[in-house]
Amino acid sequence: MNLPLDQILAGDCIEVMNSLPEKSIDLVFADPPYNLQLQGELHRPNMTRVDGVEDDWDRFDSFEAYDAFTRGWLTACRRVLKPTGAIWVIGSYHNIFRVGAILQDLGFWILNDVVWIKTNPMPNFRGVRFTNAHETLIWASTGKRARYTFNHHAMKNLNDEKQMRSDWWLLPLAAGPERLKDENGAKAHSTQKPEALLYRVLLASSNPGDVVLDPFFGSGTTGVVAKRLHRHWIGIEKEARYIELARRRIDAVQPEAFDPAVFDVRARSKTTPRVPFASLLEHGLLRPGQTLFFMKDLSRSAVIKPDGRLRAADGFEGSIHAAGSHLMDGAPCNGWQHWYLQENGRWVSLAEIRERYRQGNGG
Repeated sequence: MNLPLDQILAGDCIEVMNSLPEKSIDLVFADPPYNLQLQGELHRPNMTRVDGVEDDWDRFDSFEAYDAFTRGWLTACRRVLKPTGAIWVIGSYHNIFRVGAILQDLGFWILNDVVWIKTNPMPNFRGVRFTNAHETLIWASTGKRARYTFNHHAMKNLNDEKQMRSDWWLLPLAAGPERLKDENGAKAHSTQKPEALLYRVLLASSNPGDVVLDPFFGSGTTGVVAKRLHRHWIGIEKEARYIELARRRIDAVQPEAFDPAVFDVRARSKTTPRVPFASLLEHGLLRPGQTLFFMKDLSRSAVIKPDGRLRAADGFEGSIHAAGSHLMDGAPCNGWQHWYLQENGRWVSLAEIRERYRQGNGG
């Protein structure tokens, strides 16, 4: 079966996902029901009625019923995700802790919980609790040692060259022209997410051409952002009014022409051909018997063996990564970044030597 790319599929999300091919999806973004029904009407101090979430799709008889629903759709997500895929789930204090426990029960590995701090939250009109000014996103891979996409450098670029933190500010609620309205001027969808939030999620954890699945498609924000970033998308939605709303919204998006050099934000090391360390020896960029220094420390060194392994002063032998890890008491080590040699009075990393090899060999 071919994937129904860039389409909205009508129906129950569990049934629809179970009809898709196994291990076919790169990323899931899920905005499930929060189970946060107001107990009776809520009014502001001026006695105007608060337009809260009162939809039937957010009603569950008990925590047990909500947990069964959650386990069902997360199991279906796990089935369709590639081993290298990942999932994002957003929620509030009403549901996110239950979702997190079930994710772990199903074998997902939580990578981060991210706090979306709202700049314009709804006040607590009754004054009996703190204003709830954030929602929580859980980002998880398919398993403890599973590979997954993370465009680390792209996130740094979005954050003024600083490592992106897990508290996300300056992402307001969907409001103004972005907020979709119905024919009466009311909110067309009660829990529409801002495009800025999906932009960050998709840019961080997917690449052009990847397939992004949203099992609770709603007003179609995931499809809008995926289309702009040249990702494929699949939306699942059972409410006919939302399907039509989302379809019109996505059809209106006209992305810029795709240019891989522009839209691919992966670090160059992720997209360039791999270079075996021994190739630097074979091409004369390094020499057998040459001494390398670990993190520019003259007291910690190793000698290059003819087969590309390093031999440390204490007799340990291994790859540039293993030898570095040995000197760091077993911590992970990228040997390309941590081993240096001295060249004309200057420290030169193995990564720089590797780049010379690539340039000289058309890489």
